[in-house]
Amino acid sequence: MMKKKIMSASKASLVLLLCQMVSALDVPLDSKLLEELSQPPTITQQSPKDYIVDPRENIVIQCEAKGKPPPSFSWTRNGTHFDIDKDAQVTMKPNSGTLVINIMNGGKAEAYEGVYQCTARNERGAAISNNIVIRPSRSPLWTKEKLEPNQVREGDSLVLHCRPPVGLPPPIIFWMDNAFQRLPQSERVSQGLNGDLYFSNVQPEDTREDYICYARFNHTQTIQQKQPISVKVFSMDSLNDTIAANLSDTDIYGAKPVTERQPVLLTPTGSTSTKVELRGNVLLLECIAAGLPTPVIRWIKEGGELPANRTFFENFKKTLKIVDVSEADSGNYKCIARNTLGSAHHVISVTVKAAPYWITAPRNLVLSPGEDGTLICRANGNPKPDISWLANGVPIAIAPEDPSRKVDGDTIIFSQVQERSSAVYQCNASNEYGYLLANAFVNVLAEPPRILTAANKLYQVIADSPALLDCAYFGSPKPEIEWFKGVKGSILRGNEYVFHDNGTLEIPVAQKDSSGTYTCVARNELGKIQNEVQLEVKDPTMIIKQPEYKVIQRYGQVSFECIIKHDSTLLPTVIWLKDNGELPGDERFLVGKDNLTIMNVTDKDDGTYTCIVNTTLDSVSASAVLTVVAAPPTPAIIYARPNPPFDLELTGQLERSVELSWVPGDENNSPITNFVIEYEDGLHEPGVWHHQTEVPGTQTTVQLKLSPYVNYSFRVIAVNEIGRSQPSEPSEQYLTKSANPDENPSNVQGIGSEPDNLVITWESLTGFQSNGPGLQYKVSWRQKDVDDEWTSVIVANVSKYIVSGTPTFVPYEIKVQALNDLGYAPEPSEVIGHSGEDLPMVAPGNVQVHVINSTLAKVHWDTVPLKTVRGHLQGYKVYYWKVQSLSRRSKRHVEKKILTFRGNKTFGMLPGLEPYSSYKLNVRVVNGKGEGPASPDKVFKTPEGVPSSPSFLKITNPTLDSLTLEWGSPTHPNGVLTSYILKFQPINNTHELGPLVEIRIPANESSLILKNLNYSTRYKFYFNAQTSVGSGSQITEEAVTIMDEAGFLRPAVGAGKGYSEILFATSPVMHTVRPTFYKVQPLYPRIRNVTTAAAETYANISWEYEGPDHVNFYVEYGVAGSKEDWKKEIVNGSRSFFVLKGLTPGTAYKVRVGAEGLSGFRSSEDVFETGPAMASRQVDIATQGWFIGLMCAVALLILILLIVCFIRRNKGGKYPVKEKEDAHADPEIQPMKEDDGTFGEYSDAEDHKPLKKGSRTPSDRTVKKEDSDDSLVDYGEGVNGQFNEDGSFIGQYSGKKEKEPAEGNESSEAPSPVNAMNSFV
Repeated sequence: MMKKKIMSASKASLVLLLCQMVSALDVPLDSKLLEELSQPPTITQQSPKDYIVDPRENIVIQCEAKGKPPPSFSWTRNGTHFDIDKDAQVTMKPNSGTLVINIMNGGKAEAYEGVYQCTARNERGAAISNNIVIRPSRSPLWTKEKLEPNQVREGDSLVLHCRPPVGLPPPIIFWMDNAFQRLPQSERVSQGLNGDLYFSNVQPEDTREDYICYARFNHTQTIQQKQPISVKVFSMDSLNDTIAANLSDTDIYGAKPVTERQPVLLTPTGSTSTKVELRGNVLLLECIAAGLPTPVIRWIKEGGELPANRTFFENFKKTLKIVDVSEADSGNYKCIARNTLGSAHHVISVTVKAAPYWITAPRNLVLSPGEDGTLICRANGNPKPDISWLANGVPIAIAPEDPSRKVDGDTIIFSQVQERSSAVYQCNASNEYGYLLANAFVNVLAEPPRILTAANKLYQVIADSPALLDCAYFGSPKPEIEWFKGVKGSILRGNEYVFHDNGTLEIPVAQKDSSGTYTCVARNELGKIQNEVQLEVKDPTMIIKQPEYKVIQRYGQVSFECIIKHDSTLLPTVIWLKDNGELPGDERFLVGKDNLTIMNVTDKDDGTYTCIVNTTLDSVSASAVLTVVAAPPTPAIIYARPNPPFDLELTGQLERSVELSWVPGDENNSPITNFVIEYEDGLHEPGVWHHQTEVPGTQTTVQLKLSPYVNYSFRVIAVNEIGRSQPSEPSEQYLTKSANPDENPSNVQGIGSEPDNLVITWESLTGFQSNGPGLQYKVSWRQKDVDDEWTSVIVANVSKYIVSGTPTFVPYEIKVQALNDLGYAPEPSEVIGHSGEDLPMVAPGNVQVHVINSTLAKVHWDTVPLKTVRGHLQGYKVYYWKVQSLSRRSKRHVEKKILTFRGNKTFGMLPGLEPYSSYKLNVRVVNGKGEGPASPDKVFKTPEGVPSSPSFLKITNPTLDSLTLEWGSPTHPNGVLTSYILKFQPINNTHELGPLVEIRIPANESSLILKNLNYSTRYKFYFNAQTSVGSGSQITEEAVTIMDEAGFLRPAVGAGKGYSEILFATSPVMHTVRPTFYKVQPLYPRIRNVTTAAAETYANISWEYEGPDHVNFYVEYGVAGSKEDWKKEIVNGSRSFFVLKGLTPGTAYKVRVGAEGLSGFRSSEDVFETGPAMASRQVDIATQGWFIGLMCAVALLILILLIVCFIRRNKGGKYPVKEKEDAHADPEIQPMKEDDGTFGEYSDAEDHKPLKKGSRTPSDRTVKKEDSDDSLVDYGEGVNGQFNEDGSFIGQYSGKKEKEPAEGNESSEAPSPVNAMNSFV
C-alpha cells in the first residue's frame, strides 16, 4: 500500500512539473535573423525507406539537411561506416549529403544493395535519416513451358493460369490476343487478382488460339509475354454430329445437352480463409464462381455494415475494395455466389494490423539558458510499438550524460538547460510491421533582444477605426515588450490599448489625438533595444450633401448633388455610377465638381445613381433613384415610393444577435410590400452599407444574426410597387465582442512561377470575416511523400507568400490558416501544389519511322524519363516537313507541320503525306513551361502512288476516219510515269456503246493521231496515266468524225459535265455495215433536247433525260435579257414535260430544266416567244375531224397488234426469229429470273446495275408484260401522258426513257415481237 502511494506521488509531481514548464521560444522566419542564429542540423530531404532503383540508371540516394553552421555528412551501409572515398563509383554532391552511384559507366546495381543511413552533423548535434533499403528492380523472363491445348465442353468452367515471373516490384498482369487487343471481360469471363483468367462457363465463341498473358514491369518499362494458350470449346451440336458420324444406324448415341449447374467457388477454395491487412492500406477481397447461368456475387459483413464512402466493387462485383482500412474494419466478410439453381458462399476473416503511426511527434525546442522543456514522442500501432530514444544518432543509454535531461518513457524532460545541452534527439517507434523515426533538436540560445520591425515606420488610419502598430522581436530569454507614447512619455496601460503577444500595439478606436510617435522597448537579461514608429490619424471622408430621390418628366433636366468633406492631407476622387455600372457614354451626362446633371432625360435614364468618394484610406458612397415619368394629362392620384421608416431601436443585445424595430413611413397610395434591412460595419468598412435581410411589409421587428468584432449600424428601406424608399436614419451603433475566426481563406493554390520557387496564394478574409483584431495567416508547407515536418510562417493580412529555394517541380502539401489575437480558425484542409516547372532536359530517343503507305507513316519514340520532364507532361510534338519530291528532284519551300500527341504516348500517325517524296522529322517533349530540345532529324521517304488524272485531254482535227488527241501530264505524278492508257468505243444515237479498244502509250508522248475510224461516228474516250503502282483516275471526252470534208464537226463542249448542249449535226446518211452495240447507261446524267411549244399565255416544255431513276425535275424560266432572278416551278413526279402558265403574250422567255439533288446539274438554256394577243381564238387542230380520225386509226392499229401478240403467246406459237434462236441456242446466255426478268447471274462489273428490261428474251420464250418496251406509257397515254388545254396530244415519249447500258463484247440477240413492232413503227 505504501508503494502505491509513492508511485502516485511521483506521477503527480511529474504532471505538476510539466505544467510549470516555460513554453519554448518561437523563432520568427526572418531571413536575416535565421542566418545569424546557431541551429542544430535538420534533415530536409531524404530518399524513401524502400527505394527500388532502375539497374540501368545511376543510383541517387538523397540526403539534404540545413543547420548553422552548415552540417557535414556521413553514411553507413548495413550498419557500418561507408567510406565513399574508397569507391570510385560513388560521389557525394557538393554542400549536400546526396550520394550518386555511377552505374552507367561500368558499375552494377546489385553490388550496391543494402541498408543506407545518412548522418548530418555540426557543432550543435547530429540528425540521422531513415534506414534506406536500396534494391534494384528486376523483370525476369517467363519460364518456358509446354502448354497443352485446352479442350472443354460448352458450359463447363475453365481457369487459364498466368503464373508470371516474380519481379521487383511485382508486375501488372493483363490478357490480350495476337493483335494486341485486350480480351473482353464480363461477369462470365474475368481476370483474378493473381492474374489468372477465369471462365464461369465457356461458350462456343470462347474458342481461340491466342489467349496471351502479359506482364508489365513498370519500373523498367518492359513487358514479358507468355506463350499463347489455345482453347477449343465443343458445343453439344457439334459433339452429337461427331458421334453420329462414327456410329451405325442401330447405335444409340447423343451427348447430353448443356446442363445448368449451381455455383461453385473457383477462388478462394474451401468455406473459410483469413486475410491480414495493414491500417491505411487498401483491402481487396475476391470471390470468383463457376456455374450456369453465370452466378452473381454479393458481399456482406457479418455482424455489421460495409463502411460507407470507402467501399467499392470491382471486376463485376467479384472484388470487394475497402480503402483506408482501420482496426474497425476487422471482421468476417462473406461473399455469396447465386444463380437460379442455388448458391455458394465463402467467409474471409479479416484482421487489420497497424504499422506505427504518430499521435504526437516530437517538435523542435528553442530554449534559453536556465529554462525547462519537454520532448514528447507518442505513437500507436497494432501491436503497440516500442519507443526508443537516441541522442545525436547514438542510443540514449550510451550517449554522453546530460544532467539537465531525464528520460521518462515516451517523454524527455529538460530542466535548467545550458548551451551545452543543445543536441538532436531521435525518437524511434517500431513494431513488426514497420517503424517511425523523427528528429527533434533542443537548441539553447542566449541572445539579446532584437526588433525586426523597420525603424520610423509610418502608419496612417482614419479616425474611429483601429490602429495596429507592429513591433516584431526576438531574444533568448524571451524579451518583455513595453510601449511608450512620445520620447519621454509614460508606459502605455489601460483598456484603451490592446497588447498582443507578438509585440503589436492595437488602438481599437483611434482618435485625432492618438497621432504621434510611439516607442517600442524590448528587454531581457542580456540587453535592451527600442524602436520608434509614427501614427497619423486622418479625418474621415464624408458626404455632407447627398444626392436625393428625383421624379422628372420625360425630356426634362435633372441634377444630383454630392458635396464632400475630407481630410486636407488626402486627395479624394469622385466617381458616379448608374445601376452599379459606368455612366453611359453620352454627352447628355455632365459631371461637375459637386454634381451630376442629365440633360434631355429619356426613359432609359431611369435607375439608381451612386456617388462614390475614394481616398487612399477610406471610401464612402451615397445613392439616389431617378424615376422618369410622362407628363400627366390631368391631375390624378399620385403613386410614389414610400417615405423612409423612422424611430429605429435596438433591443435584446446578445453576442451573436440583436432585435431591431422601426416605425413605417407614409405608403404614398401604394401598400408597402416588404422592408429591406441593411447594415454598416463602422469598424472595417465605414460608409458602406450591406444587405442583411428582408421581411414582409406587415412586420416591423426582426431578430438579426450578428458576427463577432463588427461595429454594427442598421437602416431600413421600405419597398412598394413604385420602388424603394430613401433609407432610414441609421440606428445606434452596436460593437460585438471578438472571437476566433470561423473560417479559413479559400481558393488556396500552390503554383511555382520560377523553377526554384513555390508561390502560395489564397483569397483573404474580409474584415467582416476576421472576427477580431490582428488578422493574420499561418502559411504551412512541406514536400509531399517525404517524411518532413511542416514549415510554417505567420504573415500579415496579405494573399500571397513565395517559398524560395525549392527543387524544380516537386509536389507540396499546403495549408493556410487564419488567426487573430484571440486564436486560430479551425484546422484547414490541405491542398497539393507544385513548385515551378522548367523546360524539359532531354529529347526523345530512338526515333523510328515506319512508312505504312504512300500517304501515311507511323513514328515511334522512347519516352523521356519523367524526372527529366521537370513539369506536367503535356505530350509530344512531332515536327515534320517535305524536303523534296523524288519525281521532280527539285527542292521546295520548307513548310513545317506540327502534330501534338497528348499524354505519355510513344507513337503517332503522320497522315496526308505526298507520295514519292523525301521527308524529315524530329520529336520534342512538351510540359507546362514549353518544349524540350528536338531529337536529331530523321529522314524517311514515301513510296510511289498512283498518279492523278492527266491535266487535260483535247480532241482536235477531226477527219473522215481520224482524230487527233492531245493531253497534259498529271499535276501530281506521285512517282515515275510508266505509260498512258487510252480506251475508246463508238456510241450510236440511242447511246449504245460499241466494242472497247485499249491502247498503251509511252509516258514521254503528249499527243496521238487515231486513224481508221468510222466516219460520222461519235466516240467516247477514257484516258489515264500509270506508275509502277497502278493506274490513276481517268479523264473522259467525246468527239465525232465528220461526214465528209465539207461538214466539219467539233467535239462536244462540256462532255461528261452534266450539260446537254449538242454542238454537232449528225449525218442523215445510213450505213449498211455498223458495229455491234450494247445498251449501256450514259456515263453522266444529262437533260437534252429541251423543246418548247408556246401559245399566247402558256408554253409546253418537254425534254429528254438520261441518268438515274426516280429524279424530281424542276423548270426555271425568266424574261430573256432580264437580270431578274429565275422563277422556279417543281414538276410533279418524274415526267419529262411541263406546262408554264400565266405568261405574257408577245414576250421572249428563257427556260432551262434541272434535276433536284444533282448539284449544279441542269440543261442548257432555250429561248421561246409567246404568241401575240389575238382578238379571236384560233382554230385548234385538236377539234378538226381529220386529226381525230387519224388518231383513232392509230389507236385501233395498236390495239389489234396487242391482241394478236396476246393470242399467239397463249397458243405457244413461235416467231420466226425465235425459232432460229431455238435452233442455234447460245450456251452463254443465262436464264432470267422469273420475278423480274433480269439475268440470274449477270452483274455489271462497274456499276452493279441490272440490264434494261426487255433487252433480252426470257428463257420460257414468253414476253412478260412488265418486260415489254412497248406500252401506252411510252406513247404518252399512261400516267405521264398529258394533252394541251384544247385537247391536243403533247406527250413526247415521256415514260420510261432511262436506258441502262451494259458493258461487254456480247453477241446480240433477236428482239422480242414487241421490240420488233417498236422497230417497225
